[in-house]
Amino acid sequence: MFRQTIDRIVSHPRRAALRGLLAGALLAAGGGAAAQSPALRVQTVAGGLEHPWAVAFLPGGRFLVSERPGRLRVVQADGALGPPLAGVPAVAAGGQGGLLDVVTDSDFARNRSIYFCFSEPGAGGSNGTALARARLADDGTRLEDVRVIFSQRPKVASRLHFGCRIVERRVGGKPDGTLFLTLGERFSQRDAAQKLDKHLGKIVRVGKDGAVPADNPFVGRAGALPEIWSYGHRNVQGAALAPDGTLWTHEHGPMGGDEINLPQAGKNYGWPLVSFGLNYEGTPVGAGQSAAPGLEPPLHHWTPSIAPSGMAFLTSERYGPAWRGDLFVGSLKFQYLDRIELKDGKVVAEHQLLQDVGQRIRDVRQGPDGLLYVLTDSSDGRLLRLLSNQ
Repeated sequence: MFRQTIDRIVSHPRRAALRGLLAGALLAAGGGAAAQSPALRVQTVAGGLEHPWAVAFLPGGRFLVSERPGRLRVVQADGALGPPLAGVPAVAAGGQGGLLDVVTDSDFARNRSIYFCFSEPGAGGSNGTALARARLADDGTRLEDVRVIFSQRPKVASRLHFGCRIVERRVGGKPDGTLFLTLGERFSQRDAAQKLDKHLGKIVRVGKDGAVPADNPFVGRAGALPEIWSYGHRNVQGAALAPDGTLWTHEHGPMGGDEINLPQAGKNYGWPLVSFGLNYEGTPVGAGQSAAPGLEPPLHHWTPSIAPSGMAFLTSERYGPAWRGDLFVGSLKFQYLDRIELKDGKVVAEHQLLQDVGQRIRDVRQGPDGLLYVLTDSSDGRLLRLLSNQ
């Protein structure tokens, strides 16, 4: 009866794809959502954050939180919000743009270095994703020695698809001195995701000083920007290292087709040539295919789109041994935290958590204490700590 109802609603040459979108949407609305684990308890660490985007961890149980309008704040262990830090550069705040991801250096205890990415203003109303390095002052009130170490080229007049997740790369369990940065294709420039002379729709890898690593895949190739690590991406808003050091990312699809990928050096991930989704007006993406020779398939995709943001692997047993090794992804659209079970590198089950919080989930990280921390995206956003009753 359910499928017949959708068939009556949908009269379109791509009925099968739209049927999947509608069916998934109805299920997500309440027809098949997994129940929240009864062992999970949510504790509010801090509130009053304006559209927080990322959380990083400081010594002494403190937190560093970015707010999309252009502020960085230190949150004390007791939840007290500090004033905005001085020294943050101007950001092009608006739409999806602003001050976005922030991470601390692996050697922060010694060097107090942080990295953050933001929508950098350009000429004529243009903007682009930029990556900056700075030192957090000893008194925790300001940024010092701020330096932009990467700027996306070209800048575009757009308020959409900045990407902007940062991951410090590790090889053999040790930092190798380089950073991954995810870059959106800015929506209006989708075809540029396939062009190696532009940073749009790419993942780049740079040194902590902005230098290009000599072993990047396109170094020395004519017509290619040497920072590029992988290409054919749409809008990557989640990135994390797996316990074995592999880079995992997720990206927003169009209408359906959000993806999890494992970006490898020099590989093409297909946007906008192939997709499991449709354009917003219901037309096919590219030739209407979800795969093609020479293009890397996603490890997993969501249809309908969950609008993923934030991504973390759980390596602790703070929630019991069954959750160790699981992947956690926030859903902006459906306002839940997705616990993803993996086996042999494949997704085998998903569980929707935090549905009763009632806010968009923007970021998720594992803290030094082994617990998961979540940011909710609203004008009165919250930093949440997830506790186990086990």
